Amino acid sequence: MSAPLETLKTELSACALCADRFAQTATAHRPRPVLWFQPGARILVAGQAPGMRVHKAGKPFFDPSGDRLRDWMGLDEAQFYDQSRVAVLPMAFCFPGYDAKGADLPPPKICTTTWHDRIVPELGDVPLTLLIGGYAQKYFLKAGAKGGVTRTVDRWREHAPRVFPLPHPSWRNTGWLKKNPWFASELLPELRARVKEVMDD
Repeated sequence: MSAPLETLKTELSACALCADRFAQTATAHRPRPVLWFQPGARILVAGQAPGMRVHKAGKPFFDPSGDRLRDWMGLDEAQFYDQSRVAVLPMAFCFPGYDAKGADLPPPKICTTTWHDRIVPELGDVPLTLLIGGYAQKYFLKAGAKGGVTRTVDRWREHAPRVFPLPHPSWRNTGWLKKNPWFASELLPELRARVKEVMDD
């Protein structure tokens, strides 16, 4: 691992910028950054933020959303959790807590503005990036993410084969998947083929 990235990971693992914010949530939890990246990865999975299960496990996508994501990618757990091949970079590294309705709060902007512009260049040239959800799509695609997640994902061919915008694999999006059958019939076969290509390279 490069010295700059090793230093960044040390700093990030001790980050407590949102301690007061998290203490005021229903879970009153402490920051626990979930770090899962190193140089040389073939795939970068840019997501939203860890959920409660990931917060407890300290392992990204260690939940039903992760099961669905791995199915989309055509990878098993061993392949997905090989940090030399797959890096995970959420828009916030800590679980942000729940809102009054029990849904995950959005990733705090201070996390992205503090860390991401420093980390992304250190990861090097990653041949495949998956942008999961609106927050990651806005960060990486900028103006290319205008119009919302559905429009951005529908225009996936404009970004492939190096970038694939995806909806969040949460169970909450099961209805979205049913309303947009082209995602499974058109996008996923191309995604799996590309994942296999970069993993075998």
